[in-house]
Amino acid sequence: MLGPYVPDLRALELLVVVSRTGSLGAAASELGISQQAASSRVRTMESLVGEPLVARSKRGSELTPTGELVVQWADRVLDAAQELDAGIASIRSDRRGHLTIAASLTIAEHLLPGWLVGLRAQQAQLGQQPTEIRMTATNTERVTELVTSGEVALGFVEGPDAPKGLRRRLVGTDELVVVVGPTHPWASRPRRRVTAATLAATPLVVREAGSGTRTVLERALADMPQPPPMLELSSTASVRAAVAAGAGPAAVGAHAVRDDLATGRLVRITVAGLDLTRRLHAVWLGGPQPAEGPARELVAWAARGARG
Repeated sequence: MLGPYVPDLRALELLVVVSRTGSLGAAASELGISQQAASSRVRTMESLVGEPLVARSKRGSELTPTGELVVQWADRVLDAAQELDAGIASIRSDRRGHLTIAASLTIAEHLLPGWLVGLRAQQAQLGQQPTEIRMTATNTERVTELVTSGEVALGFVEGPDAPKGLRRRLVGTDELVVVVGPTHPWASRPRRRVTAATLAATPLVVREAGSGTRTVLERALADMPQPPPMLELSSTASVRAAVAAGAGPAAVGAHAVRDDLATGRLVRITVAGLDLTRRLHAVWLGGPQPAEGPARELVAWAARGARG
């Protein structure tokens, strides 16, 4: 444990430069500070040591014997401080150069690419080296595990609630839409509308347990009896393909089926009185904000992109 007599490293550095230059003014100029600030640092150190450290004369400034002794000790301390500074700079540089993230499938497939393009454009504009990003696309539950264990620095999840135990920022919302294939009986209904009770009573094509999409759907239908799923699949693409082939209805993210609806491959069904909104969160371990650098910048792009 450090005692009460450890001086500020900048003051030690000043004392070493005074010893070399023989001038407080020259030392201040070399370190880029005013002579007034240099004098203040010297006075603070002298108060700490309890003896004068610098003797001033018309010829300049020279160290007192006590000052010379402090400089001998300071050389070793400053060498260690410079090594520490270089090590931390290396860590910060590596953090700028590399970022590991995980994202739930809808975000990974339909939103994250645009956010990454925005981040890269910003870095190019600022003359920064593009960050190398390694991404894992998986379900919300697994993203939470990866962030909690420290295997990735940043996660993006979807669902009604943000994971507990992690810092988070709401970056946007998304809506689940109920879809069927064009030959499904619901596609021929007037106004293509069903009740929430009808949806709940119908075997559905669903994502696997732990998926944010499935969690939102189950939470919305929690008060109604539900049969077992017709199919349980591990990706949004497989759910879309099964529904298009006539397997049955499904609730999927609006982003994921935009093109399918436009081409008629899938048909949207309106469900009266059912809230299928899901929240999109960035999640991380540690402080109230993501680590400074690309992680924090990517979260900012996510919030901006989800709004726009």
